[in-house]
Amino acid sequence: MTIDSDGFPAPAALVEHARRFQAEGGRPATPRVAATVLLLRPTDTDFEVYVIRRVAAMTFGGMYAFPGGGVDRSDSDAHLDWAGPTPTDWAGRLGVDAEAAQAIVCAAAREVFEEAGVLLAGPDPATVVGDVSGDDWEAARQDLEGRRLGFAALLADRRLTLRSDLLLPWSRWITPEFEPRRFDTYFFVALLPAGQRTRDVSGEADHTLWIRPADALARAEAGELTMLPPTLVTLAEVAAAGDLAAVARAAAGRDAATSITPRLDLPADGEPRFVLG
Repeated sequence: MTIDSDGFPAPAALVEHARRFQAEGGRPATPRVAATVLLLRPTDTDFEVYVIRRVAAMTFGGMYAFPGGGVDRSDSDAHLDWAGPTPTDWAGRLGVDAEAAQAIVCAAAREVFEEAGVLLAGPDPATVVGDVSGDDWEAARQDLEGRRLGFAALLADRRLTLRSDLLLPWSRWITPEFEPRRFDTYFFVALLPAGQRTRDVSGEADHTLWIRPADALARAEAGELTMLPPTLVTLAEVAAAGDLAAVARAAAGRDAATSITPRLDLPADGEPRFVLG
């Protein structure tokens, strides 16, 4: 799928949804606030990003995406040790109030642990916990995923501090109006902590891989990987940065508060295309 100034082609299934929505005079669903994380790791000469394929039965099933999910009520209520930018600092970057900002950042950290087995926390504000792949950690992850344990309680039990400074805000995307389930998603980037490794543990994914962003785009163009506009655009953006240090520098100046909503252009004749802007 080629991205250019005129947008890019829309999958046939989404075109069908959009035409039906227009014909029936549908009313847009209220988007659910969500967070997603691009986990990055260095290679000898470049860097890779971690992507997962959603199971077919899920919303956006069959699509490759980054670990993430909706903000949970517990993310707002959490009282936890916090390192890095304060919720008030995050509020300025994300364009929301401090309570909402804390919930979004907590959701990002919680989801990346639930879906990838990576924990952005440490015993103090300057360190990160090491390997979290043991059986006791996996039991805690499953309890968190099953909502038998809250994220704040998990960190408190282990005497860990949330490292909000390990998350860098990147962008904000809202699902097109014609989709029956919509998300207002904040995108973050994060470097895979030393000593940790991703694990294919999420029941919401049926395939995972580490891949160079440029290679992911090439495979999407070839039809080998199916991705939605936010994933494609974000991969192109981090690939254009060049290296991990440049990604971090770019994140510092990104607008993660102003939302982007892809619009589907359905001409009477011609190819339907997603348009950004």
